[in-house]
Amino acid sequence: MFKGSLVALVTPFRDGKVDEKAFQEFVAWQIAEGTHGLVPCGTTGESPTLSHDEHDRVIELCIEVAKGSKVPVIAGTGSNSTAEAIRLTKHARHAGADAALVVTPYYNRPTQEGLYLHFKAIHDAVDLPIIIYHIPPRSAVNMTVDTMARLAKLPRIVGVKCATADLQRPMQERIAIGDDWIQLSGEDGTALPYLAQGGQGCISVTANVAPRLLSEMHVSWQKGDVANAMKINKRLMPLHEALFVETSPAPVKFAASLLGKCLPDCRLPLAPTMEPTRARVRTAMTNAGLLN
Repeated sequence: MFKGSLVALVTPFRDGKVDEKAFQEFVAWQIAEGTHGLVPCGTTGESPTLSHDEHDRVIELCIEVAKGSKVPVIAGTGSNSTAEAIRLTKHARHAGADAALVVTPYYNRPTQEGLYLHFKAIHDAVDLPIIIYHIPPRSAVNMTVDTMARLAKLPRIVGVKCATADLQRPMQERIAIGDDWIQLSGEDGTALPYLAQGGQGCISVTANVAPRLLSEMHVSWQKGDVANAMKINKRLMPLHEALFVETSPAPVKFAASLLGKCLPDCRLPLAPTMEPTRARVRTAMTNAGLLN
């Protein structure tokens, strides 16, 4: 159910508020372009600066559009407070999400036992599949393969979004946990080699602006057409790089604004993208055939 190109959705803002119309239109466009999964309220959705009410509402808006499409919704419900993560995950379950994406607790820097107990508490409190979001550069904590394997024994902890760019990691997890473990890359630039190491898909930033191409890349890989998958990856690599010249999601929101999908606005403390970054994004999008 969770494989291929899944998009880490941006959250459009207008006049400081969530632009609900733009967001739902954007979700509908993603589905029409062939995106295989929708991930609202992750890092790319600026979840740290959404109020609790906004967070809940964005997930509800996404599910409203996706309902009946057979495109799954994996709701971002993580927090560095276990109680808050449980509340967010309960809401996602009630709203109709297909799974929850739960980031490793940031700032607290828990031990491996703390990580285990955090995820087990969420698992025990909510009847919803959970995907661990492993992103040490942002959360400042690394979950070991052993801890992940221990968590994988719990029936509703079903997989991982791995944003480490460590290409040994997917095979290490596959060996330690088994073939049922869902492995999704969180790094566009290494997504294709991640698949070669045993992954099944990618929760992608670039898919916000190149959904059809990334859908095609993953379908090509699944069909064994490695040459076409590599061709698309080569075409998009400069864009993958450009979208992380400054802190994401500022560059990708600017890129989406060039397509008329939303305003480029982010919430502080994220600053507007600088002109050199904008120029690089424009060039990469043009060379990828996304802009005239």
